[in-house]
Amino acid sequence: MKANQSILKDWLSKAKVTVLVIAIASLTISSCNDDDNTVRPTQSIVALAQGNSNLSTLVAALTKFPDLVSTLSGSGNFTVFAPTNEAFAGLLTAIGQSSLDDIPEDVLREVLQYHVVASAAVRSTQLTAGPVATVGGENITVTTAGGIRLNGTVSVVTADVEATNGIVHVIDAVLVPPSIVPIVGTIVAPAYFNKNFTTLIAAVKAASPTVLQTLLNADKKTLFAPTNAAFTAAGITSLPNEATLNAVLTYHVIEGEVFAANIVNGSSSAATLNGNIYLSKGTAGVFINGTTQVTATDITGSNGVVHVINRTLLPPTQTIAQIAVAASTASSPQFTQLVAALSKVPALLDAAGAAGNLTVFAPTDAAFQALYTAAGVADLNALEAAIGNQKLAEVLQHHIVGARVFSTDLSSGSVTTLNQNVIVNVSNLTITDGSGSTPAAGLVGASLNIHATNGVIHAIDKVLIPTGIL
Repeated sequence: MKANQSILKDWLSKAKVTVLVIAIASLTISSCNDDDNTVRPTQSIVALAQGNSNLSTLVAALTKFPDLVSTLSGSGNFTVFAPTNEAFAGLLTAIGQSSLDDIPEDVLREVLQYHVVASAAVRSTQLTAGPVATVGGENITVTTAGGIRLNGTVSVVTADVEATNGIVHVIDAVLVPPSIVPIVGTIVAPAYFNKNFTTLIAAVKAASPTVLQTLLNADKKTLFAPTNAAFTAAGITSLPNEATLNAVLTYHVIEGEVFAANIVNGSSSAATLNGNIYLSKGTAGVFINGTTQVTATDITGSNGVVHVINRTLLPPTQTIAQIAVAASTASSPQFTQLVAALSKVPALLDAAGAAGNLTVFAPTDAAFQALYTAAGVADLNALEAAIGNQKLAEVLQHHIVGARVFSTDLSSGSVTTLNQNVIVNVSNLTITDGSGSTPAAGLVGASLNIHATNGVIHAIDKVLIPTGIL
C-alpha cells in the first residue's frame, strides 16, 4: 500500500511538472503567434480602393492618370484621404457637371493630388491641428476639437485603413484646393469645370488678373461663354496678347443679370464692359452680331448668369471705310472697285468712316466687272464718264441703309436705302434693286455681318441699280 502511495505521489509530482512545462510552452507559442500572426496589410492603396465598392468613383478618377496609379500602387509611405462615391456626387452637383468625364483633366488631377500626403503614413491618432502639405502643393487644414475635420467641414468616416504603402482615411466630401474654392458656384464655374471650355479658361488666365477678379466678384453680371469650338469658328487658334484678350473677354460680359426671357424679340443692343453687342431674337433663336448663336441659356451662378455661345465675339476696331480699304489692299484683294467708287464721292466715304450706324451692301469686284460689261464700258472711270458723278453717287447710296442691320435682323420685304428701296428675300438671300433688274443680287454667305465700329458690311454679288440710272 505504501509502495503504491509512493508511486502515486511520484506520478503526480511528475504530472505537475509536465503540466507546468506544457503551460509555459503554450504561453511561449502563443506569444510567438501574436508576433508572427499580426495582421499585416497585403494590398497597396490603389488595390484597397479597387476592392471597396464605395470608392469606385475615386478609382475611376485615378485611372485617368496612370502615373498616379503607379505611384500609389508602388512602394512609399503615403497618407490618402479617400472621398466616397457620395462625396464625388456632391462635388459634381456643386460644380454643375454630370460626370467626371466632363471635368478638364488638369483640374481633376489638381483635385486628386490635394488628397495625397507623400511625407508619411499618418494615423488618425497622429493627426494634429494645423496645416498639412499635399502633393499638389496646397495645404489641408486639420482641426481635432470634437473630432477630426479637414478644411472645417470634411469628416473622416473610416480611419486608419492600412495599406502596404501607407494609410487611407475615408472622408465624406471631396477636398477642394484653396486656389479653386473661390470659383465654385460662380459664373466662372460652368466653364472652369467643363472640358469644352478649356480655351476660355486659358484665355482668362492669360489675360490681366483684373478680368478674373471681375468675373469672380459679387456684383451680378451676365457672361456669354464661348466653347472651344467657338474660338476656332472665330479664327482664334492661338491666344493673342494680353491687351487683345482683355478686350475680347470683357466684350462677353454685361453688368447685371440678363436672362433669356429678358431679351426682347427682334433686334436690340446691350452694353458690355467693352462696347455694345447687337442681339437678334426670332424663331431661330438668339444671335449676337449676326453670326454668333446662343446655344444654352440661363446657367445660374452666385454672381450672375451664363449663356453659352458657338462663336467667340470679337469687338470691332475699324470703321466700314477702314475695313473696305484694308480688304482692297490685302494679299487677296476685295472691294477694290467699291473703295475706288466711294473715293469719287467723298461725302459717302466720310460717312462710311464716321461714327454712326450704317449697313453697306458691298458689291464684290466681280460684281463691278459684270456692271462694266453690261454698261458697255471698260472700267470705273468710263462708267463715271458715261453716267456722271451724281448718278454714281446715287448708285452707291442705293447700297447703304441708315441703320445697323445684321443678316439675322433681315426680314423679307422692302428696305429703305439712302436712295430708293430694295426688296429683300430672306428665304433665298437675294436683294432686288430699285430698277427691278434680274437676276436679283445674292448675299454672299461667307462674307455677311462684317462688323465695324459704325455698322456692318454684307457682301453681294451684283451692283444694285436704282431706277433712272441706266
